[in-house]
Amino acid sequence: MLKKILFAAALVLSLGLVIFFLVATKGAQFAAMGEASKNAGPWPETVSTFIVEEQSWSNSLQSVGSIEPVQGVTLEAEIPGLVTHINFNNGQKVSAGDLLVQLDVDVEQAQLRSAEATAQLATVELKRSERLLKTGAVTQSQLDRAIADEASAQANVENLKAVIARKTIRAPFSGSLGIRQINLGQYVPQGSPIVSLQSNDQVFVNFTLPQQALASLDSGMTVELQSDVYPQSTFTGEITAISPQVDPITRTVEVQGTLDNVEGKLRAGLFVRVSVKLPEVYNVTVVPSTAILYAPYGNSIFIVEAAKNDAGEPAGLKVRQSLIKIGEKRGDYVSIVKGLEVGEEIVSAGAFKLRNGSSVVVNNDLAPKPEANPTPDNS
Repeated sequence: MLKKILFAAALVLSLGLVIFFLVATKGAQFAAMGEASKNAGPWPETVSTFIVEEQSWSNSLQSVGSIEPVQGVTLEAEIPGLVTHINFNNGQKVSAGDLLVQLDVDVEQAQLRSAEATAQLATVELKRSERLLKTGAVTQSQLDRAIADEASAQANVENLKAVIARKTIRAPFSGSLGIRQINLGQYVPQGSPIVSLQSNDQVFVNFTLPQQALASLDSGMTVELQSDVYPQSTFTGEITAISPQVDPITRTVEVQGTLDNVEGKLRAGLFVRVSVKLPEVYNVTVVPSTAILYAPYGNSIFIVEAAKNDAGEPAGLKVRQSLIKIGEKRGDYVSIVKGLEVGEEIVSAGAFKLRNGSSVVVNNDLAPKPEANPTPDNS
């Protein structure tokens, strides 16, 4: 009986020692983990960065305008007639003088042959009268009448030729045709539209600016155009005309620019955004707008710096929050008047999750590139 008691006591004591050892070991481990976590601090945040740079900006005047052809008309029938020939296709390019439409001229051609015969006879009679006048066979008045008859006959010939020419419609200049408004065999009254003709090798852009801009405007200034039709393209030309008067109702002045349009992208009536570049150029310190933390007490930015541990050894990267004064904006950029130096590395994305002294890890793989004139695909 005593042996059983001693055995049970030894067993309980052994179990107690084992449990005590396990508890002590785990407690030491947890304490070590807590101390390590305390020394390690929070996990570093992943951010994108941007190197502060200097850019040259120029002031500009903004407006909207419309494209007009340097030469553009809607061809019309000068006199009524029946369409006998259509010598073009819709959208075709033509040269000056090309025959486009022929109206019926059968009657006029018959009259012209008769008039030419009459004119030829009048010429013969005039020459005969001139010979006979020398011999006294005819009087001066008879010669004068012969001269008048010959001139009248020639005028009748020219009149009929002019009528035929007005029924023969030709391209007045080189360009691209639109969609025809007539059909073969159709009778067209006087003034009926036939087809539009536009010369698009060079185009005008017409726009207005407020009267305050007159002090800065001058002929020859550069104009840049952008259109939603070609979001990735910028078209460049120059101011060629400024209206001498200001609209008394809107207090704006009309301005016209001229652009080369060799590719023919700019078509009559196209809506465009216009930027007039002023000659003054100045340097600015810029950062992406996404880098700025806006706040009522002052805007700030995070500057990325090298971190060191207590031993003075490199220990990754940390950020320092700095108050800044911002200037004007242009596209994705904001100019910085005070608070940053060119060449400093700042946080451009992810700043909202940082605080002064936070540890960071830089990853610029997916960082979008800022642009002064952004043209997103879905704009």
